[in-house]
Amino acid sequence: MSTRTRLNLFIEPDHARRLDDLAAHRGVSKSSLVAAALASFLSPDGGDQREAALARRLDKLSRQFDKLDRDQAILIETVALYLRYYLTVSPPVPEAHQEAARAQGKARYGQFVDQLARHLQRGRSLVREINEELFPDPYPIGETGVLDDGMLDDRAPVESASQEDRP
Repeated sequence: MSTRTRLNLFIEPDHARRLDDLAAHRGVSKSSLVAAALASFLSPDGGDQREAALARRLDKLSRQFDKLDRDQAILIETVALYLRYYLTVSPPVPEAHQEAARAQGKARYGQFVDQLARHLQRGRSLVREINEELFPDPYPIGETGVLDDGMLDDRAPVESASQEDRP
């Protein structure tokens, strides 16, 4: 006599297809997948585990969003300050010198694009460099950062990274 109870269930065709695919991918039976999912769902602390996992993911997304928000603010301030400076100190070019000014501007723009390409190819971020100058990394190379909730701080440097390779 079997220690398990046989059930005949009706599920959506999409769920059945996904269950078939997962069972084939993992090399296990569909019954074992359904049993594991049901055990997880019925577990008294299963909800707490799912909530904790979701909270960790949301915390990580919040930190990433904060970094993006900070980087965007730095970028906006940089462009605004540059424009104000440029518009304040740049005198109008006389008509006779406009062709030479255009040629010089085209050459300078080419130099700018070349420098930008080299910077991006090295994988460096000017916004990150500025941020590191303003807010130095609190974790020296080789140390790990752990947040108050026990989560690993993704801002902590990797031990094998040299000073040059740091983003």
